[in-house]
This record gives sequence, structure tokens and C-alpha cells, in this order.
Amino acid sequence: MFPPQFSIVIDNDRCEVCKRCTLNCSFEALSYDERNNRIVANDQKCVACLRCATKCPQGAITIKRNEISFSPHPTWTPEIRLDIMRQAETGGVLITGCGNDLYYPCLFDRIVIDACQVTNPSIDPLREPIEVCTYLGKKPKQLKIGEDFSLETEITPNLIIETPIIIGHISYGAINLRAHKALAMAASKAGTLMGSGEGGLHPELYKFGDHIIAQVASGRFGVHSKYLEVGAAIEIKIGQGAKPGIGGHLPGEKVSENIAETRMIPLHTDALSPAPHHDIYSIEDLSQLIYALKEETDYMKPVFVKIAAVHNSAAIASGIARAGADAITIDGFRGGTGAAPKIIRNHLGIPIEVAIASVDKRLRDEGIRNEVSLIASGSIRSAADVAKAIALGADAVAMVTPALIAMGCTVCQQCYRGTCAWGICTTRRDLARRLDPEGASRRVYNLISAWTTELKEVLGALGMNSIESLRYNRERLRGIGIDQKTLEILDVKAAGE
Repeated sequence: MFPPQFSIVIDNDRCEVCKRCTLNCSFEALSYDERNNRIVANDQKCVACLRCATKCPQGAITIKRNEISFSPHPTWTPEIRLDIMRQAETGGVLITGCGNDLYYPCLFDRIVIDACQVTNPSIDPLREPIEVCTYLGKKPKQLKIGEDFSLETEITPNLIIETPIIIGHISYGAINLRAHKALAMAASKAGTLMGSGEGGLHPELYKFGDHIIAQVASGRFGVHSKYLEVGAAIEIKIGQGAKPGIGGHLPGEKVSENIAETRMIPLHTDALSPAPHHDIYSIEDLSQLIYALKEETDYMKPVFVKIAAVHNSAAIASGIARAGADAITIDGFRGGTGAAPKIIRNHLGIPIEVAIASVDKRLRDEGIRNEVSLIASGSIRSAADVAKAIALGADAVAMVTPALIAMGCTVCQQCYRGTCAWGICTTRRDLARRLDPEGASRRVYNLISAWTTELKEVLGALGMNSIESLRYNRERLRGIGIDQKTLEILDVKAAGE
């Protein structure tokens, strides 16, 4: 038996024994003791999802971290000792959800943004227009205008979004249809995009196709002609920030009838996507798939490629651009996921900040930056992160965990168990019914709207009336407490310079 990580404190003087907490706890950490007419807590099962404390009408429940589980030690932390105990018991790989939770320095938090003063007046975003509309896709190096002033340059398909913030990929299966629908509704209302994830697309979401990026992953789950035709764009997933170099895994207990039908797999069987695409072992192979997908959609839809942020991302991105991709998504090592080996999630990959900066610089040095759009992903937490990512070279950013938090997720990191108390990362009907798609979509839309408004405030403070003026404008960034080599890679000056 492991020492519990959390302690459930019940104020019996306030508790009315309404049993609402026992009904809401999907992890079975609370039960009713009929003999003594009281609520009994099992600390061992508590994951601090906070559902019970939130739903208690009397506010009688408090969740605390169990600080006295182990004697203190700077090297052998409680987390490390618990991991060793679990592996000694099971002999297996530790699985976890959500993003990297180790205390690596976050470079976004060590970068500050410049502001206008006297010589370069600021702009009032409440009274003056500031353009944040973003185009994703290939851009021509120059435009050729005919004698009659008509445009002669052929423009490849671009996606037009009302904000540089999109909802990243999360699969149908990792979350249920109600949650998937809420994200699609929010993306549609905000005039932006949502990633389908590698689980295909339920027919109920086809009507939102103009705002959905259809993902093609190594497992090819749910990939067929209609799916590709419905989406506004197609994305080939090579890697993911939370688990670079490995494939995906949806446990069989989460593969319900609808998910099995959508993914085109047997009911209740594990959906295992292989680590590599077995038809991609070179840039030439990738190019063949890119153009096969373009051929399938009559060259009317842009094709994206998603990679995890690794040390040679710049060279990889250069090859992807030359292979014909219209956009590249780069996912940093803090990216979220429903399930990943803990060792992979916490120790593989690099931060999105240095990855996006190095990729942008490499493409500019090679004169092909206009060939692709860059999307930064992996722990985008606020509008400030959005602004800094764009200044480092991104055209847009993708976020998922903030959208889930907006819907009610408390980041308890138990997504892989399929017992999400908030009805998001679960396919159990009784739990999924807890999520109201209309209300959840409204909250996600509000979040995107708020971030977009804040982004305009930042642009106004910089004296810029367009998001284009911020892109790759690293002169407006300064680093604090960042070593010189990292500043060179970021191409950012130290504060005070």
C-alpha cells in the first residue's frame, strides 16, 4: 500500500450527508457508511480532481496534499519514491496524462515584451482597429500584376482565421463526443480551427468541417475520402510534444460502439498507432503522402505536418517545407496528452520557445520561410505566451489544455483511466452526461475571445495595428535570467540592451 498523495478532509459538523459527493466521485474515493450515517473517505483513491469539493452544497470537503507521507529528502522526493514503489509492484511502464510536470524553466516566463513611450506612440485598441486575422498556408515570394491590374500570381489555398489562436488536436476517444462537439462549436463561433486528433471525425461534427483540421496519423484511424473532404485542412501527424518518437494508445475500455465505428476498429480493442508511419521513412516518402492527400482533395485544401520539438527540428522543418507542406505544427515538450509513458513525457523533447525560434531562423536563412506557415504548440497558457510565440516566429499557436480547463478540467492527470469526474476525458455515458456541450463551448469561446482581446492590447502597447507587424519581431522581446547561448538561439537580447 502506497502512502496517499492527497487527504480528504470532511467537516462533519457542516456535512448534511446528502451523498452528493459519493455520486460525483468517479474514482470511488468517497462512500456512505450506513451504520454510522456518515461519509467515509478513502485517501488512497483520491486524485484531487476537486469534483466532490466543488459539488458539496455545504462546502464541507477540502482536499489537501499529504505532506507527511515521507520524510524529507532533496534527492529522493516523494514523487520519485512513489514511482519506484509502483514499478516494483507492477513491473510495468508508468502511464500518465496531461503535460510535463517537472520544474524545468519556462522560457516564456523569462521573456518580456517591449512597450511604446514617446517616440513611437501606442495605439488604443478600444478606439482604433487592430488586425489579428491570420492566413495559414504558402505565400508567394512576390506578386505579379498584369497590365489590367489583375493578379497573375497563382495563390495556393490558405485558411483564413479571425485570430491566430487555434484549438489543437485531441482525438475522439481521448475525449467523448460531447466534449469534441463543444470544441468544434467554439472554433466555429470564434472563426478559428480545431484539430480532429487521430481518432477520425464523428458524422455529427461534419457540419463544422470548415473549422476542422482532419488529422492523418500513423494508425490511419477513421481516415477515408469523406473525412478528408469535410475538413478545412489535413494534417499529417509525425510526432507529438508529449511523446516524441512513440505512437498513440487508446485503451480498449474507452473504445465504445460509436468510437469503434468512427475509428473503423473492433469494439473494445486497444487502438495502437505505431511509432513511425510505415510508409514514411524519408522526406521523399513524406512528399508522396502530402501530394497524395492533395490529389485526393483536388489541391483545394492545405496540408499540414506536425512534428515534436526535438534538437534537429530546424533541419526537419526545412525538409518538410521542401516536401510540399503548406504549414508545420511544432509541438513542445510540455504538450498535453491523454496517455503517455511518464519517462517519455518528462524527459524527451525540447521547449517550444527554442524550437520555433530555430525553425523560423533556418527557413529564413534558406529563403523558404514563405513556403510554409508555422504553428507553435505545447503549453501555450495565456495571451502573453501567444504574443511571445508569434514574436519568436510563429504564424499562429495551438492550445488544447486551456480549452479543457475552460470546460472544467482540473488537470488531475488521470485522463488515461477513462473515469474523468468532469465528463471530458471519458467515454462512460453516465460521466459524459455531466458535460453540457453548449455551456462548455461558450466557455471555450469566451477564453479564445479574451485572449484575442488581450493580444490586441499587447499590439496596441507596441504601437502595432496588425499581427503581421509582431511576427518575427524579436527586437521587441528581451530575456531575463536566460543564459547567453539560449539568448543566441532565441535571437533575443538581454533586458537592458
